[in-house]
Amino acid sequence: MKHLYVHDVVDPQALGRLRALPGLRVTVEENLDEQETWSLPGEMAGGVHALLTSYAPANLRAMTALEWIQISSVGYTQLVGLGLPDAGVRACNARGIFDVPIAEWNVSMMVNLARDLRGMIRNQEAGVWDRAARYQQEVRGAVVGIWGYGGIGRETARLCKAMGMRVHVLSRAGVQPRAGVYCVPGTGDPEGLLPDRVFLPEEREAFLRGLDILLISMPLTDQTRGIVGEAELRALPERAFVLNPARGPIVNEAALLRALREGWIAGAALDTHYIYPMPPDHPLWSFPNVIMTPHISGSTLSPHFKGRLWDILAANVDRWLSGRPLLNELAPAQLRGG
Repeated sequence: MKHLYVHDVVDPQALGRLRALPGLRVTVEENLDEQETWSLPGEMAGGVHALLTSYAPANLRAMTALEWIQISSVGYTQLVGLGLPDAGVRACNARGIFDVPIAEWNVSMMVNLARDLRGMIRNQEAGVWDRAARYQQEVRGAVVGIWGYGGIGRETARLCKAMGMRVHVLSRAGVQPRAGVYCVPGTGDPEGLLPDRVFLPEEREAFLRGLDILLISMPLTDQTRGIVGEAELRALPERAFVLNPARGPIVNEAALLRALREGWIAGAALDTHYIYPMPPDHPLWSFPNVIMTPHISGSTLSPHFKGRLWDILAANVDRWLSGRPLLNELAPAQLRGG
């Protein structure tokens, strides 16, 4: 009998289905107030084989039977350095859980920036009737550059292609089929067939010079911190918009402010930031061509978060019990911080 311990949000219907599986015992922890500092009951720790949690328990070393951890976040830094590979413990994250809402945020920001929605709202609040041409632009035919082609980039590409946009991708190793990763059915680009052009890192300048919209769609690492700096922003056409739903520091803050002040780019939409929360006197609030949202393009408050998390869990429980590869499995090098 395998024992799964759940220390996270619960989907009652999915829980019922798991509890009906032969050979599986499921225990649910009801108290989630202190998720970062929780512990399994001492008498139970040695008999748990799998976990659903956001953070590893404080008494992880006592879990001598543990085989697998499923975390409920896409980021996995909370697992780095815990010695999981050396202990033979596998780990999976929640990649794919936010692809749909973040891709929809991306496309909505493209339209809102192109039509200067902020300007129309200011006019509405001031009672100004202005039918200027800048409020009537289209995104059809625009070239969208997606820097990083994971799940969010692939679902954004699908939506952009449906709206008549051209998709260019900058990727470290080109674009390949994507397997072993959770994907909401009917979404994304699992075969990697949607981009109109694919650029490699040494072609970065050519990639940037042809864009109407630059979408940042890569994780924040030591290698990507500040990767979009002055040279990259200057390489963009003045008509280009920058969208960052990834992580704020991927784009150099000083360079972005200068680009906006001096008109190197046409504007930006930012859902990830340099300070949390962004202070009210930060200059990014004041630009008329910048849309700021408080990191809501995809979050655990989404009405679909719980269901998709348990979709991942159920799929991985089935794979785990039958000895098949897990979805979203993190490599030992990732768990060691590589």
